[in-house]
Amino acid sequence: MKIDELKPAQQTETKKRVGRGIGSGLGKTSGRGHKGQKARSGGGVRRGFEGGQTPLYRRLPKRGFTNIHANKYTEVTLTMLNKSSKDEVTAETLIADRIISKANDGIVVIATGTLEKKLTVKAVRFTKGAKEKIEALGGKTEVM
Repeated sequence: MKIDELKPAQQTETKKRVGRGIGSGLGKTSGRGHKGQKARSGGGVRRGFEGGQTPLYRRLPKRGFTNIHANKYTEVTLTMLNKSSKDEVTAETLIADRIISKANDGIVVIATGTLEKKLTVKAVRFTKGAKEKIEALGGKTEVM
């Protein structure tokens, strides 16, 4: 390979230069067509606008309820607990081991996967299956 044989890794598309004469194919109206709202400077409509017709998001009925005071828990599987370096597992130790990024309002242990070591787990809630699997190995579950 010689220095004069080097080529760019990939071809880059040249930027469209609009309004630079009829020979460019993007002259005069610059690809905007003739007149109308979308042809004007600053023109165009917002997302979801339907030309003045009542938009879909307003025609559909409102359903359900979102509780703004609901607790948001972080789910932790048994497979994730295997990665823990400590024998006593809490939300803080899981964050320290980078198994979870944040605990939100607490952790909930679910029975997905298999547990391979004896652990003492402290969490807000355990599923029935998770509690059985932890205690089957001689571990302990503590509800905080």
